[in-house]
Amino acid sequence: MTNLLFDFDGTLHDTLRIYAPAFRAAYTYLTGKGLAAPRAFRDEALGAWLGYSSRDMWNTFMPGLPDAEKGHCSRLIGAEMLSALRAGKGRLYDGAEDALRALKSDGYNLIFLSNCKLSYMQESIRQFSLAQYFTSFYCTEQYDFAPKHEIFRDIAGINAGDFIAIGDRLFDIQLARQNGFPSIGCRYGYGQADELADADAAVDSPRDIAAAVRRLSAEA
Repeated sequence: MTNLLFDFDGTLHDTLRIYAPAFRAAYTYLTGKGLAAPRAFRDEALGAWLGYSSRDMWNTFMPGLPDAEKGHCSRLIGAEMLSALRAGKGRLYDGAEDALRALKSDGYNLIFLSNCKLSYMQESIRQFSLAQYFTSFYCTEQYDFAPKHEIFRDIAGINAGDFIAIGDRLFDIQLARQNGFPSIGCRYGYGQADELADADAAVDSPRDIAAAVRRLSAEA
């Protein structure tokens, strides 16, 4: 059996809809405490942080911020995003569910693997009825924010067969490269073009994912 390792944010979920307001709320908190200078952020710039774990994001964005404040801002963003999901503001990309449905019908084993928090993953499962497509769910918070290629060791120990990684960031392509299996880069997501340069296939829409998976499976 071929196992498909699906990233979530920027691959299936148009996350910027709920992340951008949440980030701005956290940054407003920081400016209010005098910990950051007032600044405007374009949505496109904020999208660059999607795909990072919350720990890596704050350590990169504001490395000098006290750890307690990084933790507070991370929790604030998480709470805002959960609230938005529960209010029905989250959206999967057009064609994402069709791709999942088609691949499930083809007999592939779909596995959710995201650099997200557990509460966010659980709420996404509920909001988008993801359990009908995926057999298992993994997020980085369950592994103390370890990188995906380390989490994969547990996944490989449970799931026999081949693997294909599907995602929009360098982390997803590295996961595949470091473990010797192919990857599909999602160019419509939040990564830069060079992040996906080593992907074995690339797609411009979720509607193209199923065909790319079938092609890579046939070549294996």
